[in-house]
Parts: sequence; C-alpha cells; structure tokens
Amino acid sequence: MTKTFKISVLGDGGWGTGLAVVNARRKNDVLLWSAFPNYAEVLKEKRENIKFLPGIPLPPEIRITSDLSQAVAFADILILAIPAQYLRNILYKLKDLPVANKIFVSVAKGLEKKTCLRPSEIIQAILGKETRVVVVSGPSHAAEVARGIPTLVVAASSNENDAGLVQSAIADTYFRVYVQTDVLGVELGGVLKNVIAIAAGVSDGLGFGDNTKSGLISRGLLEMVRLGIRMGANPNTFYGLSGLGDLITTSFSPHGRNLLVGRELGKGRKLGEILQSMEMVAEGVHSAASVYALGQKYGLDLPIVREVYKMVLEDKDPKQAVLDLLNRPAYQELKQY
Repeated sequence: MTKTFKISVLGDGGWGTGLAVVNARRKNDVLLWSAFPNYAEVLKEKRENIKFLPGIPLPPEIRITSDLSQAVAFADILILAIPAQYLRNILYKLKDLPVANKIFVSVAKGLEKKTCLRPSEIIQAILGKETRVVVVSGPSHAAEVARGIPTLVVAASSNENDAGLVQSAIADTYFRVYVQTDVLGVELGGVLKNVIAIAAGVSDGLGFGDNTKSGLISRGLLEMVRLGIRMGANPNTFYGLSGLGDLITTSFSPHGRNLLVGRELGKGRKLGEILQSMEMVAEGVHSAASVYALGQKYGLDLPIVREVYKMVLEDKDPKQAVLDLLNRPAYQELKQY
C-alpha cells in the first residue's frame, strides 16, 4: 500500500491549487491555505478555483482554510506556492509558528526584487539555515497537472533524503518527479526561463516566425547557462527539466503568462495595461531587473536579458530592441560559453 502524507499547500493560485489536486489524487491528506478569508469561502462553496484555475473541480478530500496556524499544524510537508515577491511576508508569519523539522517545498519561479535572493535563500534567511528546503520545478502548467496530463518535474535539495522524501510524497502515475542536489541551478532555471520567455513572446507579437523564435530560445539558453556557471550551478542542470524543459514550455504554450506579456508588448501595448488585465503573476516581469543585476554583478554581457530589462523597466520600443540585438557583432557560436 502506498504511504500517504499530510500536506498543506500555502497559496491559492493556479499552481498551488493544481498541486493540491495532485496530492488529493495521490490520496494524501491535503489542506489548501488561502491568504484571503473571503476567497477561502468561495473555494469551499464552489469547489473550484474560479479565478486562478477555472474548470477544474476541487476534490472533496481537499480541505480549505485561511487560518495559517491550522495549515502549519495540519502537515509535515508545507508546499509554498507563493510568488517570490510575497514570500518574505508569509515567512515572517510562519516564524512564530511550530515549523521545526517540517519540510518546506518551494515551487516559486522568481527572485526577490530588492535582494535578488532565490526562494530557498529567503526561507532559510528567515526560518534559519537548518530549515529543510526542497525546490520543485520543471515544465508544469497548473491546468495540465490538475487534469492528469503526464508531467515531469525535478525536486532538488542539498539533502538527498529530503528530496527523495518529497519525490515519494507528491509523485503519482501522471506526475513524475526526479531528484537532484543542484538547488541553485534548479531555481535559476525556473527564474531565467521566464525572462527569455518574455523575449519569445515579443518575437510572436512582432509577427516573426519559427526561425526567429528558435534562434532566440537557443541563444537565451546560452545566457542561462553562462550566468548559472558564473554563480556556481551545474551547467547540466540547464539542459534538464528546470532549464531547457521549462524554457520550451514557457516559450510556446498558450498558457504561458510571461509569453503573453511579451506578445502584448510586441503588439505595442504598455506593460502597466497588460499587467492590469491579468489575474495571475508573470514572474518574469519582476525577475527581469534582478537577472539583469546579477549579470552586471558577475561581469557578464547577457544581450537578451538586457533587452528584456529595457523593454520592461525602461519602456524601450520592442522593434528597436530587436534591431539592437541583430546589429551586434557576430562571433563564434560558443565563444562566450
């Protein structure tokens, strides 16, 4: 008989809800926490996340609460499905609750704007270096995961036993989980691919074709690898699920929020107008400044990242950004690898 686990998912967005559905399907005891009491009541009444994951019924086994202390007391594994920009505030609330020895599973794909910290770094900075953290990432659109469409992700932790425990806790037939120890690379892959996906969306919005987009993604992957190597990540990680795998999905899927932002920018819409029309967070918008800053810090020229930064933060004309990229001197393909 498969062992079951008690799991609380903190965050009622699409990804948090999708993971709650996966865990219910796997027969785990699941509690979904919402930061908003009124919306928690909507979830209970409708048994559907009408705002962030419409059309997916919430299994009756999923319990719902807006009481954070209840969510912490309920589970041994806490899945943090909270965007990087809001994670710190939630962690400060957790700090005063009995969280010792619980495993924190971070599924956010972003960097904190002011600090450029990764989610795992924020968790351990606030809850302590001894906090058990596992990062889960990969090509995983919430709606597909919730519908049981086969999905592959990776769980990374410096503690292989903790990564293996999370693997056994959340994996099922249609949600396959691999493990590894390169936390830095897995987190960076999830962040960097969002920035490149905005560029891919701009290419679409400007009416370019497959040649352009494929070339852009190839060169974008190179920038991901170069920054990863400079920061100390394993370059092979970026050819895996959290790197190339997630980059492909985010750059081509109609579900991609960052791709959507880029497409609308390419069509001439202003960023503020685009974001105002979206319910969910496009992490690449927030991460563009942080990734650009990291490139500067490590002395790297990351042309695609730079142009995304200028389009998002400086309102640069997408057509001019493309021209500036194309008119750069060409060099050996892997010279700056």
